[in-house]
Amino acid sequence: MAGKKKNPNAKYAIAALVVALFACVTTALLGSVKGVLALQMFTLDESALKTLNLILNISIALVLIGLGVYAILSPDAIRRFFSGRQARYGSNALVMTIAFLGIVFALNYLAYNNPNWLGAPWDLTEDKSNTLAPETLQTLAALPQKVEATAFYAALDQVSAKELLLKFKENSNGKFDYKFINPDSDPLAAKEAGITGDGKILLQMGDVKQVASYASEQEITKALIYLISPTPSHVYFLQGHGEAALDASSQQLSVSIAKETLEAKNYVIQELNLLTAKEIPADADLVVIAGPQKPLTKDEVKQLQAYMNAGGSLFVMENPTLMTDFGGAPDPLNDYLNADWGIQLSDDIIIDYVNTQNPLQAVSSGIGVHPITQNLTTNYVVILPQARSLAITAEKENIAQTVLLTTTEQSWGETELVSGQQPQFDEGKDSAGPLNLAIAAENSLTKGRVVVFGNSIFAANDAFEAYGNGNIFVNSVDWAAEQESRLNLTTRESKLRTFLPPDTIQFIIIIIFAVFVLPGIVIVSGISAWIARKRKG
Repeated sequence: MAGKKKNPNAKYAIAALVVALFACVTTALLGSVKGVLALQMFTLDESALKTLNLILNISIALVLIGLGVYAILSPDAIRRFFSGRQARYGSNALVMTIAFLGIVFALNYLAYNNPNWLGAPWDLTEDKSNTLAPETLQTLAALPQKVEATAFYAALDQVSAKELLLKFKENSNGKFDYKFINPDSDPLAAKEAGITGDGKILLQMGDVKQVASYASEQEITKALIYLISPTPSHVYFLQGHGEAALDASSQQLSVSIAKETLEAKNYVIQELNLLTAKEIPADADLVVIAGPQKPLTKDEVKQLQAYMNAGGSLFVMENPTLMTDFGGAPDPLNDYLNADWGIQLSDDIIIDYVNTQNPLQAVSSGIGVHPITQNLTTNYVVILPQARSLAITAEKENIAQTVLLTTTEQSWGETELVSGQQPQFDEGKDSAGPLNLAIAAENSLTKGRVVVFGNSIFAANDAFEAYGNGNIFVNSVDWAAEQESRLNLTTRESKLRTFLPPDTIQFIIIIIFAVFVLPGIVIVSGISAWIARKRKG
């Protein structure tokens, strides 16, 4: 066409359009990241979130600027687009896009306002932080009366707290309800409730009250457990023989996580040294002996025996003698358990080839029927590193003995473990599996209770949260301390999942891929397709 003038600004217009397309793809990708953040599948720290928002705003601005520059520099192309065949095809695509976005918007609106319309809400977070833990659900089911929660929150801070309290209400079978009071506009109500500051939740069941310091599942569940069992129980951990420490900063084996978990269930945890105290405190609901490195003295065992004869409770966790400093010294505690309860700690160490990588880790297989194991039967195994086996030597009058855990037939009790040598089962010397890992017993006459494990490492910090280790430890304490109402009522620590690169270089790599590489691939593909169509006419 001789009369058709060439647009001198065409190359600049094309460049502006490429920038707009590039920015459009980037905006879509960053918008998807914002959507993932809104679903709480990941989180970003404040600085990374600011960077994300800045790049998103810049990309949106570039889309608008690019399209505007293209329209200014190439007005004829805009007119042809809206009047030609491309407009017809484009309008069809636009209608389809709007329809699709409308459907997505409608579904999201319905899902947000009716979270249970498909039977149950979907939780896409890694640790299921948007779903109440089984322990929390058990706590709600155990409520003997209705609980009224009063949340003292300023109006702008109520959203997340309302979402959490709604979950408690929906899963309580009518036993939990809540209301909000703004302490700024109604300071008298806060004063009457004894609440100071913002963000606290008062829970009341009958005449019993407890305050949750902030809105978290763990904190509210902890308060509910207190309402169920408002009277604290006292547990004493024996010290003086190299037992596991209650302090996390200690250089020796620590059970500080177990201690904190028990304290969250309204237990008072204290140390007890019978070598200096000479008596067991009158308020002791339970005495725990966690992995002594030296044997108890006969005098200490006599004190424990007197305490048990008066209806006391004992939780013993003794490691294999070759993993301690017992040497060939007698073990008066083991002698007492055998003589009075018919339970003996065998002089062996369990080899279990269920775990071929580490056969010194005994794995529970058989689970006895007992209150301690009621939530372990289908959900958890228990791992006891470096354990010894137990035996029931005789039936005792008035005493009911129950085996809690056993190993598989692939295990045995090794009596002559030699460093550097592969352990082999010796007929006549070693005990063939299945072997007993834990035994509980109760005296129907004195009401005394005892739980015995051939291992203490399973309750230490490094192993407490693995599989069912923490569950069976806490359940053993609940049952031995005669606190059956607290069985299986344990708080869950939620985990913060942060989607962040560990260093600046990796963050830059992610930005380059999101902002340059992926949009570039889309743009190059589009330009290639456009050029191919042009060549075909």
